[in-house]
Amino acid sequence: MTGRPTDQRPPLIDLEAFFADPRFANASISPDGTRIAYLAPHRGRRNVWIRGIDQSHEDAVPVTHDARRGITTYHWTDDPRWLLYLQDTDGNEDWHLHRVDLDAPDAPAVDLTPMDPGSRVVGAEPLPSVPGTVLVTMNQRPMFFDTFRIDVATGQTSLHREQDDPTAAFLLDRRGELRFRTELAADGTVEVSAIDATTGRARLLRRLGGAEHPVGVQPQEVTADGKGLLIGSYQDGDDLRLVRIDHETGEETVVAAVDGHDLDISGTVLPGVLPPPVYTHPHTGEILAARFVADRPHIEVLDPHFAEVYARLRELSDGVLDTLSCDDSGQRWIATFTHDRDPGVTWLYDHTTGDARLLFRAHPDRDPETMAAMEPVGFPARDGLPLHGFLTLPVGVEPRNLPLVLVVHGGPWWYDAWEYSSEVQFLANRGYAVLQVNFRGSLGYGRRHVTAAIGEFARAMHDDLIDAVDWAVARGYADPDRVGIFGGSYGGYSALVGVTVTPDRFAAAVDYVGISDLANFMRTLPPFTRAFNVNNWYRYVGDPDIPEQEADMLARSPITMVDRIRTPLLVAQGANDVRVVQAESDNIVARLRERGVPVEYLVAEDEGHGFENPENQILLHRAIERHFARHLGGRSAEVSLTADSPVS
Repeated sequence: MTGRPTDQRPPLIDLEAFFADPRFANASISPDGTRIAYLAPHRGRRNVWIRGIDQSHEDAVPVTHDARRGITTYHWTDDPRWLLYLQDTDGNEDWHLHRVDLDAPDAPAVDLTPMDPGSRVVGAEPLPSVPGTVLVTMNQRPMFFDTFRIDVATGQTSLHREQDDPTAAFLLDRRGELRFRTELAADGTVEVSAIDATTGRARLLRRLGGAEHPVGVQPQEVTADGKGLLIGSYQDGDDLRLVRIDHETGEETVVAAVDGHDLDISGTVLPGVLPPPVYTHPHTGEILAARFVADRPHIEVLDPHFAEVYARLRELSDGVLDTLSCDDSGQRWIATFTHDRDPGVTWLYDHTTGDARLLFRAHPDRDPETMAAMEPVGFPARDGLPLHGFLTLPVGVEPRNLPLVLVVHGGPWWYDAWEYSSEVQFLANRGYAVLQVNFRGSLGYGRRHVTAAIGEFARAMHDDLIDAVDWAVARGYADPDRVGIFGGSYGGYSALVGVTVTPDRFAAAVDYVGISDLANFMRTLPPFTRAFNVNNWYRYVGDPDIPEQEADMLARSPITMVDRIRTPLLVAQGANDVRVVQAESDNIVARLRERGVPVEYLVAEDEGHGFENPENQILLHRAIERHFARHLGGRSAEVSLTADSPVS
């Protein structure tokens, strides 16, 4: 990380370039291989467009027309007439499944899942054994996620499988038959059972540990032949592996493992948008490859035919395979690659002819050569726990004594990875060194690393962040008097902990949809989530209904330490946030204003847990730009919020 030229900084890049919606995103190929679907701007929002396999964007047709909120997730169906997509209202996460008629692309979309507020769709999968239908999981009964079969053409809905336990998951084969069941025991143990096809009775196969699976045992997929269950397991070691549990014998065999690395389960959050833990053939269900966490994500190829395809795909980019789509024949592929300096490149590859062509770049106006490299770093925490992270240094500046922004990821059961980040690149372009650390509790670094966070909110988890800053200062990268902290969700909580537990360490802070009161946060989570809290919030933090645990939670809540805050603070919140409700931000801002402590507060009335609409993203980051420039001394374009902004 040395040898950079001094004082050869690139020009300031407009915020709109960093935070506008991508020109193209989330491409996939139709099952028959004749058409491409993708997201692109239309009516000021991300919408789904369709074009022929050999056509350009000039020939494409928008088939969704949402002018209120961008679309993220869509699905092809087995009928070339219909396409499905998910949408909520202003970020409230009450997802509904809508149908689009590709023969009449200007016709209004049809909501296939009309439900009362508070209910949502959490999954939609094709049912190959019954053409023209999809299996949809939703909680029409608020506490239970039942599975329904929906006829796509008519919208007729029938109950397919009723959930009898809020913590149980039914795992179906490709014919829609129940093959396995997982259930969360009161002690957090995950029980895996086989279901007898004749009697419907459950037969216990395995018990898996609890606390090391704070987001649940992931993935959980029935094999293509219906005879096995693919699941993430630590077995007797520290690394998360992909294993197969046999339906008849319960025998557990390793399908994919990489010594010293965990299976990457982050893609289970947004299937089709984030890369999956397991790449499978959409038509046959066969396993193609698995993805593992590493300094650069690692792809472990498992299928001989796909090995040939993958070898050719790797020649197309020096990035890492991200999302993948193929037609039913397995000959035409669309592959997207992630890269630290290039925000998404998508290729079309024909394995029959060997031909490949670039479909598009997500942001063709961004020059990778002007972006900053994301360098993997590692160092021990004060108690010896190995920590991993990434340091991004501004281009054209000597990497010495820089203003530094510590960017803290959410979750906390998430992790920072080698990838393009608009936020990181924006900060680097403004002259900041950017440090991201996968503190204890972060996924991807082994069982010990995850469980080391039990009971350590505002304690060792925060110490890890301070140790990371100390490392950057000791190496000479960071000016100790010009360090800022910025994070969203749990990262927002960390920013507030930073300015309360260690009020002298940070010169500026940004709390973005962050938690200020752990007990109130847990009490206001959606009711259906409470059944799953045993292995995450209850185990790692506490149960607010137990008085002594609530007292401990309050002692680690920034709201009870607000009198210590003297660091300049910016707070941002979505009004429709159902995960971290607006009161979490309102209350701490009110307490600060009662003391006469200046705090800038942005509330977006049309957002939820994070800002999606590009105008809100731009306004938020203009405020961040001003805030850090004023208190850390980075570069600024000297912009201000407009009076008629939806952010207030």
